[in-house]
Amino acid sequence: MTPLPPPGFDELFAAMPVAMLVIDPAGRIALANAACETLLNFSERAMRGQDVDAFVRFDQAFADRRKGRTFAAYDADIGLGRIGRVRADLVECDIPDRSGWTIMTLRVVPGGRGPDRTANARAAIGAAAMLAHEIKNPLSGIRGAAQLLGDGGGAGALTTLITTEVDRIASLIDRMQDFTDTRPPQLEAHNVYPLLDHVREVARAGFAQDIAIDERFDPSLPPALVDAGALTQILLNLVKNAAEAVEGAEDRRILLATAYRHGMAASPAPGRPRVPLPIEISIIDTGPGAPPDIAEHLFEPFVSGKAEGRGLGLPLVAKLVRDMGGIVTYAREGEPRRTVFRLLLQRAKT
Repeated sequence: MTPLPPPGFDELFAAMPVAMLVIDPAGRIALANAACETLLNFSERAMRGQDVDAFVRFDQAFADRRKGRTFAAYDADIGLGRIGRVRADLVECDIPDRSGWTIMTLRVVPGGRGPDRTANARAAIGAAAMLAHEIKNPLSGIRGAAQLLGDGGGAGALTTLITTEVDRIASLIDRMQDFTDTRPPQLEAHNVYPLLDHVREVARAGFAQDIAIDERFDPSLPPALVDAGALTQILLNLVKNAAEAVEGAEDRRILLATAYRHGMAASPAPGRPRVPLPIEISIIDTGPGAPPDIAEHLFEPFVSGKAEGRGLGLPLVAKLVRDMGGIVTYAREGEPRRTVFRLLLQRAKT
């Protein structure tokens, strides 16, 4: 039997298990291997000739990375392709005898995608559970006493103030209880479009009456494996956040988008295996985005960029998405820049 010749460069490059890009002296992508296509969720044909910075997005701290011969960043916050911000390792080095040409390798840090439940986050969850248990019952007694005082007359203004404040605190405690609910979700196959239609109608009838809500849907999207009630709550929270974010913006607009991402797989939480997450739902708004100092911590409890925010809405979203085996990410993308909250969910088996 005649031995096969050794594989050529094209075969070796395509088969490399690490995501790799070859970049020309102008900073444009010349080649991308199969692992990179899967990671960035773009074909090599779509990336070839495009500026690498459109697919691998750094913050300003890495703006001068090409001034040195070799650049390496480990566990860095990087925007990759369509999947948003992740923690990743990246190495870019010169190609010998090819002046100005470089090769870049990319590896997502395990557990670095989406929110992670740190010790501080777990402590905050415990604090929320304690408050819900210890405070809510006494509040009901206080409210009842205030109502009795109000019925007697003479102290109406004071008792109105008491009942209003007690209701406000009880509402906060209710949100904490939602956050600490450990019951498993009821995962079933669902067409996400009726849920999106319901959320859009609720928004148009209430908190987003005067805001344009556009759609960019994939008509062939298959059913997702989700808890319908939880997903509806997630979408309402994110659309309400978007409506609040565009207040004061010149172009007040929200976009609901869906897509099917072939080859997309990720670990929904540290220590959990990678699972296919091809169902993508994005809530995009024209607001200014989160303040830079808290952007990486949006999904942690009690972190908020709003003056009156309590920092429980997005952690609840992250918890519900994680319970369904999915992930949620935040990013600033496009020109002009827009805020993107991206849900990646499992496809239902058919």
